[in-house]
This record gives sequence, C-alpha cells and structure tokens, in this order.
Amino acid sequence: MLKNYLKIAFRNLLNNKGYTAINVFGLGLGLATCLLIVLYISDELRFDKHHRSADRLFRIAMEARNEKWAGTPGPLAAGLQSDFPDVESVARVLKFSGMDRMLLENRNGRQTTRFYENNGYYADSTLFDVLTYDFKYGNARQALSRPNTLILSEQVAEKLFGSADPVGKVIRVGLTFGDFDYTVTGVYRNNQKSHMDARFLLSMQNGDMGGWVASQNSWAINNIFHTYVKLREGADPAVFESKLTPFLNRHGAADLKALGISKELFMQPVTDIYLKSNIGNEIAPNGSMTYLYIFGSIAVFLLLIACINFMNLSTARSEKRAKEVGVRKVLGAVRNSLVYQFLGESMMLAVVALAIAVLVVQLLIPYFNNLTGKNLDMFVQPAFLYWMVGITLFTGLVAGLYPAFYLSSFRPVSVLKGRLVNITSAVLLRKGLVVFQFTVSIILILGAIVIGQQLSYLQNQNLGFDKEQKLVVPFRNAKAATHYNSFREEVLRIPGVERVTSGSVYPGIENIEDLLFYAENKTVHDAVDIHFATVDNDYVEALGLKIAAGRSFTKAFSGDSSSIILNETAVRELGYDTASVIGKNVFFELAGKRRSLQVVGVVKDFNFRSLHEGIKPYALTTSITDKYQYFIANVKTKDYAHVVASVEAAWKKLNPDIPFTYSFLDQDFQKNYEKERLTGSIVLYFTCIAVVIACLGLFGLAAFSGERRTKEIGVRKVLGASVGSIVGMLSGEFLTLVCIALVIATPVAWWGMREWLQGFAYQVGIQWWIFPLTGVLAILVALLTVGFQSVKAALMDPVKSLKTE
Repeated sequence: MLKNYLKIAFRNLLNNKGYTAINVFGLGLGLATCLLIVLYISDELRFDKHHRSADRLFRIAMEARNEKWAGTPGPLAAGLQSDFPDVESVARVLKFSGMDRMLLENRNGRQTTRFYENNGYYADSTLFDVLTYDFKYGNARQALSRPNTLILSEQVAEKLFGSADPVGKVIRVGLTFGDFDYTVTGVYRNNQKSHMDARFLLSMQNGDMGGWVASQNSWAINNIFHTYVKLREGADPAVFESKLTPFLNRHGAADLKALGISKELFMQPVTDIYLKSNIGNEIAPNGSMTYLYIFGSIAVFLLLIACINFMNLSTARSEKRAKEVGVRKVLGAVRNSLVYQFLGESMMLAVVALAIAVLVVQLLIPYFNNLTGKNLDMFVQPAFLYWMVGITLFTGLVAGLYPAFYLSSFRPVSVLKGRLVNITSAVLLRKGLVVFQFTVSIILILGAIVIGQQLSYLQNQNLGFDKEQKLVVPFRNAKAATHYNSFREEVLRIPGVERVTSGSVYPGIENIEDLLFYAENKTVHDAVDIHFATVDNDYVEALGLKIAAGRSFTKAFSGDSSSIILNETAVRELGYDTASVIGKNVFFELAGKRRSLQVVGVVKDFNFRSLHEGIKPYALTTSITDKYQYFIANVKTKDYAHVVASVEAAWKKLNPDIPFTYSFLDQDFQKNYEKERLTGSIVLYFTCIAVVIACLGLFGLAAFSGERRTKEIGVRKVLGASVGSIVGMLSGEFLTLVCIALVIATPVAWWGMREWLQGFAYQVGIQWWIFPLTGVLAILVALLTVGFQSVKAALMDPVKSLKTE
C-alpha cells in the first residue's frame, strides 16, 4: 500500500513539473532559512549550559541610583562565604578597564614569542569550584592556588608553546604599570560556550595587582569584582536573594553612609547572563533573547509562507484532481487512504526540499558565519539532525494537511458530474493565505527599512565631537609609556598628523572610571556620579570638543593637576551654572580623604557612550588615573596607509620589543552597534527570501488562474476586450490582495519598530513616507510577478482557446 502511495505521488509530481518546481524551490528556500536560524539560535542557547550543577550557580549584581551593575565590592565574596551556610563556594573574577589586552611573552633561548591577547582576567583559586572548565593539562583545584600563576586556553597555549605541555613554564605578562612573571599551572579547552570568554586567567594573589586587591575592604567603592556563588543542594535561591541586601547593609552601612548612597544586591542565574543580562560593567558583550525571538519568528513565518505556497497551489489545482478523487472513491477508496496519499505527496516534496535546503545551507554557511562572527556547522551538533528531521516532518504535515482533507472531501457524484462543493470557501481561504504571505513580507520590508535608517542615523549623528580620522594607539605596556613624549614628537613630524594627545579612555569604549563629586556648600549626600577621563594636554582640541566656558588643558598652565573640566550636564546636576562655574571647586572622597578640584572649563555635551544611552555627567582631569593608556593622533590625509606605516615605524624605533597595534576611533565607536548591524543584515537577507518565496506562490497562482480562465479570456477577446483590460482583470485580483496586506501590515510594523527603537536614547523616528513607499514596492513586485502570466494569457489566440467548444 505504501509503495503504491509513493508511486502515485511520484507520478503526480512528475506530471506537473512546473507546480513541483515552484513548491520544491519555495519549500527548499524556506527550510534553508529556517535551518540557518535554528543553527544560530541553538548556538546562542548553548552558553553556560555545560557547568556542573548549573541550576545552583548565580552571579551577584547590584543596583544603585536606578542603575544596575555587574560588579560588586571586593569584600562581598568573603562575607557571603562566612555568613551564609547555603553558600557552597564563592569566587571573584576581576576585569580592569584599560587592561582589555595584555602582552604575553615566552622566551625560549634565542627564540621569543610575543603578542597581545584579549580577555585575560584575574580570578580566585575557588573559581573552578563554581564554574566548570575542561582541563587538558594541570589540576583545576590547584591551578590558581599559588601567587603569580596563570592558566591558558588551549589556543593561547599553542601560540606560546606549540603542542608541548606548558605546565611549569614561566611567561612574562606585560601590563600598563610593569612586566610580571607568571608560572603556567594549567591549560583548558575552549570547547564550551560561556558568557566569560576567558583566553587566560591569572591568580588574584600576585605581585602586580595582589596588594591592591587585598586592600579592598570597602563595601561601597571599587565595584569591579564579578562575584559568583554556588548554592548548596536544597537551598532556595529566592530566600537567599532576599537576605542579600540586609546582609550588605549590615556589613557596609558605615561605608555606604559615608558616600551618601544605598545599594541593593540581586542574583542572576549564570545560565541567564549571556542572553538576559544587559547591565553595566558586563564582563563581555552579551547576546539578546529579544533578538532570538525576532529571528525565530522570522524562521517560522518564512516556513509558513513556503507551506502556504503548497497549500494554495494544491487547492488551486483541485479541479484537475477532482475526477481522480471521484474515481478512486467509486472504486472503493476511503477518505483516510486519500488523506494518506495526499500527505505522502507533501512529505515527498518536503524530503526533496530538505535535500535542496541542506545544499543551500552548505553553500551559504561560510557567508553566514562571516556575517554573525560564528563558526557554525550543521554536522557538529548531533541534536541538529533531529531538528532537521522534525522541521521537515512539520513542514510536510503543515503544507499537506489542509489540501489532503480538502481534496479527500469531494463527493464522487458531484465531481464526476463536474460540480465542486465548498469551492467558494477554498477560494476565500486561498486569498486569505496570500494576504498573510504579503503581510509578513511587507512587515519585514518595513522592518529592514527602519533598521537601516536607524543604523545610518547612528553613523551620521552629531556626537558633539569629531570621531573621524582619529588614529588610536594603545599603550598597554609600561615600557611604551615611558617613551610617550619621544613617540609624541616623532608622530608630530609625520605629514598629515595635525595634533596628538593621550587619555585613560576615549569616547565609544567602556569607561568604568567614576567618582561621586559634590559642589561647594554641599555634602557627600548631594554627590553626583560623574564618569571621567584622565587626559593629557590638547585632548579637547584633538577630539574636537566644543568649549562652552573657560579653557582646556594646555602647556601654558602648569597647575592643571588640581583642575577639572566638566560637561554641561555635570554642571547642571552639581547645581552650578555654566556662566559662573569657572573658578568654583568640586569635591570627592578618595582613600578616605576629601579632595578638591577647581573647574577651569566647561565643554558642550557630547556622547562618550553609544547612542543607546543619553548624555550623562562627564569630566576631564589630568591626575586621578593614568593618562598614558591611549595615544590619539588627529590625522588629516587621504593616504592613511602611509601615515599608519610611519606611526608604526616611529613605534618600532622606540619600542622594538613591543608589538604595534592601532585602531580608528570611528570604527571603535561603531562596534557598539554590532547587535543592531547583525539584526539589520539578517532581517534584510531574509526579507528578500520571504519576498521571493511569496512571489513564487503568486506566480504559480497567476499561472493556474490564467489556465483556468482560458475560455473566459477567449470569449472576452471575441467580444472586443483589449489586451490591457484582460491584463488588468487578471492582475487586479492579486493587486487587491497585496493592498489589503499593506493595510494590515502597516500598524503591526509601526508598533513593532516603535518598540525596537525604544532601546535607543536617540531615534531616527518612523517616517510616514516609508509606508506608501513599501506599498508601491510590494505592488510593483506583485505586478511584475503576475504580469508575465497575465500578458501571456491575454495574448493567447481566442480561436485556439475556444476550438473545443
């Protein structure tokens, strides 16, 4: 019986090659898109699922002044361990601003391997009691238990030592304040996804930061320790979390009162951090569950559009298959057997479409990986094969279910007499499905337009400073910093370099340097949280900041170590006025002492963070932290390659043993919008696929419509109808459906894009003209799709179409 079903299905598909090609190609594209998105989503969902007892792992975070922060104070971890029996293990990870890359050096006789490496963090030795790492060499329990030890990822170890076991070897770690020797005690495999993509980990006890870490006994300041806890089995996370803020107030009341602030602690499941956490001082850029919902929805809708093609074309061909159904029923076929036969056809199409989809995915996956920055592979994850089978069966079932029940419902007496029942309801449903297809397509088109407009707006928005043509050279090594003045003079001699400066940070990169400042005649309880950068002379001029009052830092003033420049927002929140603030003092507490700085200038507000956030209080100083972390050159030239080569030559002349790295400030700033760029690209690509699939279905329907109305068209032509009127008649029906889709899609797309834009402090706004523009585009696409078939039908010779009458 099954063999007979398959044979009949195969014959029917072969006898209708055009119908089969449209369905197979449409389903193949839909399946390929769905499989690509499933690959991406499944990879995103893998983060932090590998940890042992993952349901008992949490990160402690805090909230102060309505701002959530991933870092916590230094003594928190020890306090949790001693005060709460529910805590099985606790560990801290320390990430320093300005130390995003460290210089690693292995000297092996005359051969020296030296390079900068990202994502190096300091960690407590108990980290591996909390988080799970797969060690290739070394012992996890003892890996960071001794001072000045470190463990390496497999990739970093291979770059330094090749395939040899490096445990016991000594490497030198270059930091901005010196070079320090560390002993390798382990190598771990980077074969699992984690929100903390550590390339190497250094012991918290060491000769560089160890003394500073040990001195951190304040519960109020230096909230830069990421604290992880593992609860004991049976512990209630909700009850434990409810005790955290009282615990903080019990230990840190004096410190918090001295700063005039209050804090609350809360927990985040480690498995939720990557996709559900988007708070300050994240240890690494996270993903977004919202975007996964968007991509997943796109996958489902694209697959439905492809299935609708099959449903529409199957029901449109019902007149041709009605007599087949009638004859089979007269010969004794029951409805169930007919349902199985038609479902068999849809399943066979789905399997063929899967083969095409796999081929398409294999061809597209290198480009998709390049777009997403991932390394996806269909055959690496065994679970993905089950997804492939499940999606294919789902596709075949959804596509074939309605046609199977519709076609099998025909009454043999009626169909053999040439009369079909329920044809009106089938036509209405078919039209409704076409409207749904184009509604989804139009929503995607509108979304792609708005996302593109917003990204363009972000790139071209006036940030309050000049981000173009700024060459940034990081000084990540203490030796390089000692040559700053010489390097500065060398670079200034290069044609095309107009001005140079340096700073602890620059706009667009993460800045966790902040202090609580308060004005004259006020107390610490009135303090304003102000982020700041410690800068060299000419920083204001090099970045093109605008002076609103006073002056900038220059060589002409030698006493600027006790001076500060504020932005307009900081002046307002401190309670000063721009016109009279020059010469006033601002105060802050540091190391238990009250200190003051004199305001010498005010700069107009500028965006030092991404445009996801509004402008906040900001300040420039010359003395609080290290100002020689980033060298910035203002370049005016068309020959960037020559300037970069000249800067590199100057660097190697002074720092022959230190690798030269650089970036451009505008490119660094745009990295803040990687998620949006990725979303825009994916939506754009899959919008095009949605339109193609919808048009395939429309093309097929137009072809069957023209074929079904052949005799009607012949009669009309005999009676004097013009080609244009016939084309208009055939096309008008479909264009009406597209217009209905536009009416439905417009409010849905407007609402969805308005919600998406809420994630930006600066929004492009949804322009009214994009809706009629999208409508015109949709109508043109539909007209081109059905126009060919309509013209073809209209040009047929009426003699041929009526000769059988």
